[in-house]
This record gives sequence, structure tokens and C-alpha cells, in this order.
Amino acid sequence: MTIKYSSNNTIILDDYSVKLLVQATLNTSTVNGHTHNFYRYPARFSPIFVRQIISQFSKPGDLIIDPFVGGGTTIVEARALGRRAVGVDINSLATFISKAKTTLFTKKDTSEISKWFNQLPNNMNLHKHVDINIEWLNYFRNIDCKKTWPLRNSIQLAINQIIKLQTNKQQTFARCALLKTAQWALDSQKKLPTASEFRSKYLLDAEIMIAAISNYSANVRKADKGWDANGLHRVKVLNRSTVGIDTDQRLFNIHKPRLILTSPPYPGVHVLYHRWQVNGRRETSAPYWIANKLDGSGASYYTFGDRKAENLADYYTNTYKTFKSLANLSGKRTLLVQMIAFSKPSWQLPLYLDTLSDAGFKEYKVKDIANRKDGRLWRKVPNRKWHANLKGKLSSSKEVVLFHKLK
Repeated sequence: MTIKYSSNNTIILDDYSVKLLVQATLNTSTVNGHTHNFYRYPARFSPIFVRQIISQFSKPGDLIIDPFVGGGTTIVEARALGRRAVGVDINSLATFISKAKTTLFTKKDTSEISKWFNQLPNNMNLHKHVDINIEWLNYFRNIDCKKTWPLRNSIQLAINQIIKLQTNKQQTFARCALLKTAQWALDSQKKLPTASEFRSKYLLDAEIMIAAISNYSANVRKADKGWDANGLHRVKVLNRSTVGIDTDQRLFNIHKPRLILTSPPYPGVHVLYHRWQVNGRRETSAPYWIANKLDGSGASYYTFGDRKAENLADYYTNTYKTFKSLANLSGKRTLLVQMIAFSKPSWQLPLYLDTLSDAGFKEYKVKDIANRKDGRLWRKVPNRKWHANLKGKLSSSKEVVLFHKLK
């Protein structure tokens, strides 16, 4: 497909490509396919949208970067399409999940992890002694009570077995499967499952995930061979702020990204990236305990600033710093594509665009895709576990797709 950029900052696509892009953006299907269901990360991208953007605006072997990688949707799809990928996130839980979703398995890996899971039930009996590392006690807040202790102890028993696995790859996979099951059992649940139900669900989740990672690994290797005879595993996941990413030595030997595809923190919108809600919406940082990662800080640490701050000053300061670093990392052919929502778009969107302009980017609009008078493509937020989805008439329940290139 040929992409043209006109002198009036317009991206020109053929009619069929426009149709595919609009359909993919407006698609409300449940997140599915590849390894996307390894964990339900808040405010997840639609894989269908991501796949279409990558297919239309890059080719095999190109570099795709997601500076707010979250649950890893962008890099999962990029690798399945034979692209190189870099994911960056300040949240250690996000980078753990993204690594788990994109780490390839061999047949030997599949065989060994399957054997381990088959032997696990005997080691998750609640009558067994539970060894708890006191360093994680602070992460048990709101799950260390009579109602939740059977699940907490079941999780700990599983962790005590996971650390006996021989490779980091196997441990990461087993922890990710445990994270998925624990989220199902604890997060926003009115009725908690029994320990027996938890064990059964953990084994079922693992079985489904093993099949998914095996198929995904085969797809990635096949896609890579289209441009790389060695089929090298080409993905980096960096746990750090995107501010200053242009000076990170781990990226010095890479080419300029062809595509930066991301969904940044939404200004003024409440999203819990770092907590589960248990026992009547009480917050717990238990997912970090399960993933063996440290929790960074409060909610504003992960969202560019306090959503209640006057004029969202910290948010826009951090937005400028982030996209300035991305501009320094980009080349003339780099296309920046974002999906974002605003709590009050009337003033937040213009300020956001001005901030990106100050950072070195100019907006491009795609000809014939607009569904609003502003010349942009908007969509309703589907199947999102955050308050904007519960109150559908809020401004923040609408997302917009933005296209930018370097000035």
C-alpha cells in the first residue's frame, strides 16, 4: 500500500485502506487472540486496531515503539507481524506482563512447564505449611483477612513452587498465569472462589496460556523469516520513564522507528493501573507480590500527575518531556499514532496538541476517515474496566485517534 503525505498535513490512503482503518478503529470486539488474554490490563488497546495500524503504516523488519506499553498489545502484534518492537513503561507490572506475552517458547519449554503444572495440585494443599517472605507483608493489605486468607495462602503456595522452576522464562510464565487467575479470583469480585476452585482455574488458565504461547511463538518465528533468515527474537521491554529514552544506551544500535503506536495516560481520567479492588473496592497491591516486582508509588506516579491538579499542570509538563524525548528518537519517516481520551476535551485536546507541537510534532489528519467536524476519527470506549465505561455519557468515554510526524 502506498501512503502519501500532502503539503497541507494530510495522510492520503486509497479508499479500501480508509475503510479498513475505520472498521478497525470502531471495532468493539472483546480483546482476543495471540497472548492478549494473559492478563486484563486496564484501558487495553484493541488488537484489531493495533494490527491494522501496523499493517498499513509499516513493513516487516521495521521498528515499532510503544512508549506506554501497558499490557503489551502493540509489541505482541508487532512481533506477530514480523516487526521489531520496543516497549517502555514506568510500571514494573506492565513490563512484566509485556515480557511474559512476548517471550517465545520452544517445544522443550512447553513440555517442561506442562509437567510442572501437572504436579502442582499436590503442592497447593492448604494443609501444608505456608512459608511467607516478610518482605512482601505490605503487599497483603486488604487480602490478609478471614475472607481472603485461603486465596492468599493458595497464591503463596504456588509462588513457593514457582521459585523452584529452573529458568526465568518458566518462572515468568507461571507467575503470569497465577496473576491472571488471582485477578479473576480477587479483583472487583463480590463472591470469592474457594481454594479448590482457585487451583482448578489456575491449571485451566495455564493450559490455555501454554497453547497460546506455543502458537504465538510459531507465528512470530514464521513472520521473522520473511525478512530475517535467522528468525531472531527482536523485542526489548524497558522498565523506565520514557523521558530521556533517546539517551538510553540500550537503544543506541537500533534504527529510527517507523511507527510509534501508543495509548498514553488520559488527562483527568481515573484509571487504576497499579491496584486491584477487593472487599468492597479496597485497594491492594497484591499483583506486584505475585509478579515479584516492586510497586512504584501512588496513582499519579503512573498517570503523569494528579487528575485533580489545577489545569493538569504536571500532566502537560510530563507530556512535553516525554514527547520531546520521542521526537529526538524519531526520524523523518516516523509516524506517531495515538488513541487517547480526555475528561474535558474542549480545552484538554487543544492544549495536548499544542504540547506535542512544542515537543516537535505536527498533526496530520487522514483524508476521508473523520466522523466528526474536527476532521478526526472518534470512537466509544468498549469493554473498559474504568469509570468512564460505567458512565457512558462522560466525555472520557470517547477516544480519538491522532496522527503526528516530526515538524
